[in-house]
Amino acid sequence: MTNRKFKLEKRKFVLAGFVLLVLSTYIVRLFNLQVLSDEYKSKADSNAFYKKTIYPARGLMYDRNGKLLVYNQPAYDITFVPRNVRNLDTLELCRTLNMTREEFDERMARIRNKRYNPGYSTYTEQVFMSRLSVEEFARFQEKMFMFAGFYVQKRSIRQYAYGAAGVLFGDVGEVSQKKIESDPYYTRGDYIGTQGLESSYEAALRGKKGVEMLLRDAYGRIQGNYRNGELDTAAVRGKDLKLGLDIELQQLGERLMKNKIGSIVAIEPSTGEILCMVSAPSYDPRLLVGRQRGENHKVLSQDKRKPLMNRAVMGTYPPGSTFKISQALTFLQEDIITPQTYFPCADGFRYNKFKLGCHAHSSPLPLVPAIATSCNSYFCWGLVRMFSSKKYEGGVPEAMDLWRDYMVSMGFGYRLGIDIPGEARGMIPNAKYYTRHYGNYWNAVTVISISIGQGEVTLTPLQIANFAATIANRGTYFPPHLVSEIENDTIASKYKIPQSTMVGREAYEEVIKGMREAVLGGTCRAANIPGIEVCGKTGTAENRGKDHSVFMGFAPMENPKIAVAVYVENGGFGAVYGVPIGALLMEKYINGTLSDESLKKAAEIENKRIYYGDEER
Repeated sequence: MTNRKFKLEKRKFVLAGFVLLVLSTYIVRLFNLQVLSDEYKSKADSNAFYKKTIYPARGLMYDRNGKLLVYNQPAYDITFVPRNVRNLDTLELCRTLNMTREEFDERMARIRNKRYNPGYSTYTEQVFMSRLSVEEFARFQEKMFMFAGFYVQKRSIRQYAYGAAGVLFGDVGEVSQKKIESDPYYTRGDYIGTQGLESSYEAALRGKKGVEMLLRDAYGRIQGNYRNGELDTAAVRGKDLKLGLDIELQQLGERLMKNKIGSIVAIEPSTGEILCMVSAPSYDPRLLVGRQRGENHKVLSQDKRKPLMNRAVMGTYPPGSTFKISQALTFLQEDIITPQTYFPCADGFRYNKFKLGCHAHSSPLPLVPAIATSCNSYFCWGLVRMFSSKKYEGGVPEAMDLWRDYMVSMGFGYRLGIDIPGEARGMIPNAKYYTRHYGNYWNAVTVISISIGQGEVTLTPLQIANFAATIANRGTYFPPHLVSEIENDTIASKYKIPQSTMVGREAYEEVIKGMREAVLGGTCRAANIPGIEVCGKTGTAENRGKDHSVFMGFAPMENPKIAVAVYVENGGFGAVYGVPIGALLMEKYINGTLSDESLKKAAEIENKRIYYGDEER
């Protein structure tokens, strides 16, 4: 009897324990659902409330003279909450939005497909159609009462006052799922800067979203603001940007590069601000606005001339004879030469059996005439003398690495840090590079092409323009940048700190004399502008096809206001395209206008087409 009683008591405890376990499980689950998780709360709220996002206007962009460049115009998105859609007259909706039933079904299927729309939920707002014009919105609004669960979201889209500088402004497109997952600010259907300044300054331009809490009835119909708007938050518009860009100079540059491939970069030496940046061929930024954006972008991306590529920062080219100035500066600073050092040029550089050609000019020459006439031999001999100098105990490798250090200090071989994405670094070789290719059997003659801007050396047009600005400043430069001011904020401090090269001012004064002589009677005579002391240097960069036409220069010689680099692919000698284009830009910027003669010259250049073999470029 006692044993039976014990077993009953034991069974009672087990049963009680089981009941307690079940109750505990339910309590924990209910606590999790009601307190820790907001899933059901969100679903309940979605029945009673409609949280309408108020999108801020993106910040505007102005040029250096206060001209409005980029602004906003109203557009509208049609959204819907799947769970709230009732008794939808699909055919009437299609007629109102000017779409077919097949298009409707395809759009709905894509929205419901979590592969394309990972955040899909019947309780959350989905974008059905975006970027409606004012006219399309008005037509839909008249019949919106017929489409329960559908709403209109007011947005703004970018518009451009000028059909220029497309690669600089960039683009605004729908945010990617990857970005949504990495940045809680964004939700599906949001817009974001995807290229250029729109991307670099997204955080400043986008502003801050607001929220409007709307109350709705059991049928999902909006009844008005919840608690008279007490819980609403206002959107904060994005910050405006002021650019260093001169839009008139930009337009002139794009006209001059019509039917050509290449780039123009102009910089204000005293600040590093970009005055114009042309990449040719370019495109009208107004093509990437509105409902046709996707189709137009596809056409541009498939164009073999690559109009979406910003060649000014992404293109890397041999700098040609513009690079000779960096060699002169290095040789002067290292006491390899003096301004009175003469080198011979018997139709080119000759060293044992090696020969590198040159054009006709007097020989031998000291430094200033060598720059003015762009003598190849002079700078080849300078490199030979540097690499064979006994002052470098490590021999050729030490001299080579020191040479590279000088080039890097002048802004070559690394990114300058401009405030748009995609900047390339170019190529400046070092001793390890050549040892890897030639073993220990290489010397100055092996790499002689680098002394005249050929061989392994490549630069971006931005780096060439920055080099011109560095010469204009006699040895310092401010990292180049497009944005000069952010509304109620400051630009990055790195753009305000001058960078110094390894070369002293005296050496710069000597090469400037040579660049001035090049304009007065040398290879840059076409840049001789009455009343403006222009300093320049041509470049004819060798290429597999026709040579590239290159020019860099600045003006005026004292207190310079503008430094320019021009690079025209397959344009031939530097004096053919590079020099006259650079001269026109300097004249326009300094004088504010072009003379009648210069206007005629500009029209001639604009109408010229460049051919590569039988193919028009």
